[in-house]
Amino acid sequence: MHVQEWLETIPAVAVYVLVAVVIGVESLGIPLPGEIVLVSSALLASQHGHIDPYVLGACATAGAIIGDSIGYAIGRKGGRPLLAWLGGKFPKHFSEANIGLAESSFQKWGMWAVFFGRFIALLRIFAGPLAGVLKMPYWKFLIANVLGGVLWAGGTTAVIYTVGVVAEAWLKRFSWLGLVLAVLIGIASMLVVKNRAKKAAAQRTETAEPEPVPAAD
Repeated sequence: MHVQEWLETIPAVAVYVLVAVVIGVESLGIPLPGEIVLVSSALLASQHGHIDPYVLGACATAGAIIGDSIGYAIGRKGGRPLLAWLGGKFPKHFSEANIGLAESSFQKWGMWAVFFGRFIALLRIFAGPLAGVLKMPYWKFLIANVLGGVLWAGGTTAVIYTVGVVAEAWLKRFSWLGLVLAVLIGIASMLVVKNRAKKAAAQRTETAEPEPVPAAD
């Protein structure tokens, strides 16, 4: 069953709570499909009047901010052993490579990494715990966390609700266009590689051919 179809079967209050909890737990550092649940709920709000988009956006925003703040506190207290433990539980998300990439982003960009990390699936999971592990001052984290949470959760809800069914249809068309584009790129790449291989083979043949020996006078 599709997420949106399942959400249609539960009361509006349960949808609000579910969105807040899923986004909050994801922000806390546990990989969950927060964005999928939020987008599906916003689409549901655009199609059925019993879901209030303002309440939905507020719940999503609260879940994002509170979840990130709890993740920050846990990361600050747990330190690097926490990242090692998460790596054992969720190796796909908390691998050494992913942690290293996120850590370098945080060290380079600081507050901006927390803010823009809200819009990137991988950094959205890392933002709270990693900011705490790296001992980022809480006031800096809080400002970036609140602004990012409001813009991501509230903005996503507003955009998806406004566009509604058109957004879903466009996304479906986009995925087909993406598939066609990927196939065309693959064919073009294959032709380019094949052409280069032919040229390289021809050059090797020319090089391998012995030069004609001049006739003796």
